[in-house]
Amino acid sequence: MKKIMFNDKYGLTKAVLEGRKTQTRRLVQDEFFTLQWDVRDDTLVVENECGDFIDIKNTKFCMFKIGETVSVAQSYKDIFSEFSQHPNPQLNIGVKNPTDTAGWTNNMFVKPELMPHQIRITNVRIERLQDISDDDCLNEGIEFDGKAQSFYCGFNASTNSKIWLGSTPRDAYASLIDKVSGKGTWKRNPYVFVYEFELVK
Repeated sequence: MKKIMFNDKYGLTKAVLEGRKTQTRRLVQDEFFTLQWDVRDDTLVVENECGDFIDIKNTKFCMFKIGETVSVAQSYKDIFSEFSQHPNPQLNIGVKNPTDTAGWTNNMFVKPELMPHQIRITNVRIERLQDISDDDCLNEGIEFDGKAQSFYCGFNASTNSKIWLGSTPRDAYASLIDKVSGKGTWKRNPYVFVYEFELVK
């Protein structure tokens, strides 16, 4: 089973587990654009060794396929906090001495088969980053605060306050993607995979 990571600094894992985030955009890898590629209808295609053009969604560049179930990566510490009241975490997580592993605090190093939550991929499409709609911005985990008339994503743990991102859904998402994927990502307007999903466990 594969795993997928979401940015915890901006509360995106939490948004997935609460059912508020049902989409994620991932950049099409630079390697793809070094090959013979083209735009066809609403997708990208790449030439294979036989000279045929293949939809990028049917290649190695597409991390997840429609219908696939994927584990939501969480640190072992977060899993233990969520599910365990037992003083010995290894009895509940299934990892020997989990507090001594890199996965205790970093979800990059956890085993997908030990993750308690999964999502199912319901749709995959290709688009330019700036093609995102207001509704899709909200499906990416952006939230609206009616009192402040502004949009935010997650909380700052040190101040226990909302992380304000913008006055419109698109402004907020543009700010978020630059924080998560690097400054200038929104302006560059790259091609992205749009993975739509539902929480199944």
